[in-house]
Amino acid sequence: MYFVTGTDTDSGKTLISAALLAKAQGHKCGFKPIASGCEMSDSGLRNSDALMLMAQSNMGLAYHEINPISFAPAIAPHIAALQVSTALSAQGVLEAMFHPAMVNADFALIEGAGGWRLPLGNGEYLSDTVKLLQTQLQQETSTYGNSVQLSPAVTKNTKIEVVLVVGMKLGCLNHALLTQEALLADGLSIAGWVANQVDADMAFIDENLQSLQQMMQAPFLGYVPHLAHPSAENAAAYVQLPQ
Repeated sequence: MYFVTGTDTDSGKTLISAALLAKAQGHKCGFKPIASGCEMSDSGLRNSDALMLMAQSNMGLAYHEINPISFAPAIAPHIAALQVSTALSAQGVLEAMFHPAMVNADFALIEGAGGWRLPLGNGEYLSDTVKLLQTQLQQETSTYGNSVQLSPAVTKNTKIEVVLVVGMKLGCLNHALLTQEALLADGLSIAGWVANQVDADMAFIDENLQSLQQMMQAPFLGYVPHLAHPSAENAAAYVQLPQ
């Protein structure tokens, strides 16, 4: 199971998450636990990022299972939550987002919101939810003991690894290294990183990519250039799945 985070808001987490789902085989699902910037529809609040992940999933999950926490304003979720008298917590987000498909799928990913240290309020962060999920998965794995032979897919989904999307723009080297440092300090494993060019006019893109490849401590999963027509299928041509 993978958690997709980015170096910043608008780094391209959704595009890369959808591309990885498009590339994956078998039963696959993508989740967007928290989404701000949702539009009201006849069925309730809907978020374009969550819908993009839903379009690349094939396990028949309902929208509320993919995006259980949604807010209309395109602002920090903990601020949006306060506006509607809702409190966010690391444990509460975990309980809202966890779904058996996360463990049962051949390929499952969870897309975060903002960056790794997205505030939930009261001194908690979305990164705390990921750490709680990691602990829960480890506990569930230990309950099997040696009495059950787990399938490769289930074994792979009883741990969580991070895919880091680096939004290629001025300042991304610092953002990438600080995020990597925080992930490793939190005890998370980084399955790989993707360079996504968000600034079409970024100077010295090749030199920046070379620097990142020298400094990052995880596999390089691909470079997605600035796409005239961004889509999961178009971006999938430039990335590889984590091993």
